Amino acid sequence: MELVALMLGISFTAWFAMLVFFIIIPAICGISFGFRRLYMKSLLKVFEWATPKHAQGVVQEKNRVCKPYANALIAREPTSLEEEIKEIRRGNNNGSDRDLDSASEFELSDIFYFARRGMESIVDDEVTKCFYAEELESWNLLTRSNHYVHNVPLRLRVLWGLGVFIRYVLLLGLRVTLAFAGVALLVVLTLLVGLLPGGPWKSWLSEQVHLRCCRICVRALTAIITFHDVENMPRNGGICVANHTSPIDVIILASDRCYAMVGQIQGGLMGVMQRSMVKASPHIWFERSEAKDRQIVTKRLSEHVEDKTKLPILIFPEGTCINNTSVMMFKKGSFEISATVYPVAIKYDPRFGDAFWNSSKFGMVSYLLRMMSSWAIVCSVWYLPPMRKEEGEDAVQFSNRVKAAIARQGGLVDLLWDGGLKRAKVKHTFKEEQQKLYSQILVGTQEDSSAEGNGSDD
Repeated sequence: MELVALMLGISFTAWFAMLVFFIIIPAICGISFGFRRLYMKSLLKVFEWATPKHAQGVVQEKNRVCKPYANALIAREPTSLEEEIKEIRRGNNNGSDRDLDSASEFELSDIFYFARRGMESIVDDEVTKCFYAEELESWNLLTRSNHYVHNVPLRLRVLWGLGVFIRYVLLLGLRVTLAFAGVALLVVLTLLVGLLPGGPWKSWLSEQVHLRCCRICVRALTAIITFHDVENMPRNGGICVANHTSPIDVIILASDRCYAMVGQIQGGLMGVMQRSMVKASPHIWFERSEAKDRQIVTKRLSEHVEDKTKLPILIFPEGTCINNTSVMMFKKGSFEISATVYPVAIKYDPRFGDAFWNSSKFGMVSYLLRMMSSWAIVCSVWYLPPMRKEEGEDAVQFSNRVKAAIARQGGLVDLLWDGGLKRAKVKHTFKEEQQKLYSQILVGTQEDSSAEGNGSDD
């Protein structure tokens, strides 16, 4: 027994020393030995080796089974409502050249346009497929994420079993330990910094604590992050807006630059972290009742950005997590403030792990377990040039311009839909817009017809 206890003690001491000297201290100092990138390159070679082994089976299955939620499932011509109504009416009149100018106020054939569009929206729903995990073209030995992969060779099954042992036995315990160490250090150190009197020294020390602890948490995910165009990094007194895929977006960005966080006051461990962080740095936490009051939120954000000594505010205007393929509508609140906006695009590599958080399917604990049991979290971050509201531009137009820039840089699909449709029904305003557009066409037809009649009388 003494020998077993001695061996266990030596093993624990060696493991703890490796954890501290090879991971925690280098993370605090911002040093990387290159092990993670070597690990990523090795995984890519394994994936390349594994893919051809079952490529033939994939092709056979893919020919029979349609991949769900595939992009461009329906080819849609970029035509307007008026043009399509004209085309339907023309076909209804045996190809005659009659257009809306000579049409009646309403024709029964017009309903075919709305029926067809409705069926297309059901079959190829742009909103729903944004809230499902991104499909892979090849198996990454994590899960059978492709529905058409069924027949896996024996050697790949053995390789998958070896991967399970590596991820759940060797890596998961290490990652969980690092995560607890990072969170514990963040809570304790921010509480200590909060006891210091206010001033430049306290601000600098708070930034260092946030930055170092976030880097430890990044190592807990085996995150490999590539930052581009760092000269455009957000500056104090501004607002940083980014597309939103996962709760770890905050840690990813905060590992390179400190930000002032915005959000509702939470309970549990998250609440403890919020209370400790706000003592050391001017983060903005709202009560649930205050968060619903746009004026209160706008006022506190405006007061923060007016102080050029305070950290830039980090905001995710989509309001919900999207599956790393698209960018959905930005809420206009953060663009109503007269401040410089620093857009940031985040794009994850799905081959190593799925970073998307489907909050309607997984709780936070199960989601983090899935993240920490994946191969790694690999992503690219682009700092875009700062943008300001142009003359005559309202908040909605400004938000759409920023969103388009983020989507273009990150290689994401730019969608106009509200991410709130993830849980809510379609607002009546969306339906009214189509009704108004159709009624304007008919009203315009009547006006044009009456104008022509007056002209003939003259």
